[in-house]
Amino acid sequence: MTSGSALFEEIERHLLSDEKPSRFLSELAGSPVLRQYPFNMLERLRNTPQSPRYHPEGSVWNHTLLVVDEAAENRNKSADPRSFMWAALLHDIGKPSTTMLRKGKITSYDHDKAGARLTREFLGVFTADTDFIERTAQPIRYHMQPLFVERNLPFADVKGMIRNTDVGEVALLGLCDRMGRQGANRRQEQENIRAFLEECKLQSKGRLYKSESGQPDRQRGQNSIQRGHDHLQHPPGQRDDRENTRPQNEAGSEGQE
Repeated sequence: MTSGSALFEEIERHLLSDEKPSRFLSELAGSPVLRQYPFNMLERLRNTPQSPRYHPEGSVWNHTLLVVDEAAENRNKSADPRSFMWAALLHDIGKPSTTMLRKGKITSYDHDKAGARLTREFLGVFTADTDFIERTAQPIRYHMQPLFVERNLPFADVKGMIRNTDVGEVALLGLCDRMGRQGANRRQEQENIRAFLEECKLQSKGRLYKSESGQPDRQRGQNSIQRGHDHLQHPPGQRDDRENTRPQNEAGSEGQE
């Protein structure tokens, strides 16, 4: 039987080298190894439903496989491919514990926050590198911000996002998340991410954010936003072509039903 650490390393190798990591991950689906902690967090994705209106591809697992393959096409654009690819795999790990049927609709409010917590737990089993863990967990915590900011929802938190993570990485993960839906329109989703970055740029002007040293850094927000724009300049490979909103009067931060 494959040990937990060996499986973690094998998954990472496929995430960082495969053209389509989903092929290896699909082979793992339903196997005994995914019933072991903490890999059972991934196994639960297979039985977690999503709104067919927004996710015709089906379960969270099906969506995750599409996102991981999209991320693999874009990982060379990331400032931190290792964290980026793990974030792609774990970005919806909070959905099994937050998915509910409300008024006839499948919702997963606050799965971004739950996902960040579970990502720390999952990765903490295999590494003590807290910097790596946070570089993975924080984009997951903020991966819904493109939707929240774009739609001017009350859960939008541009200031917190810029303070705690790289907006460019959030934008790249957000694009992969949007493209990880059956029938997604690449051109439209790129425009959505571009609009998100422009709004972040407007909101960040004139504000001070602290750098890793704790000193004020006027350029941090603007630089990370520009990296996000740079990610959109060239689509992956040679392809040029290829909803989900919670009522504003409800508490929480899930924009996807």
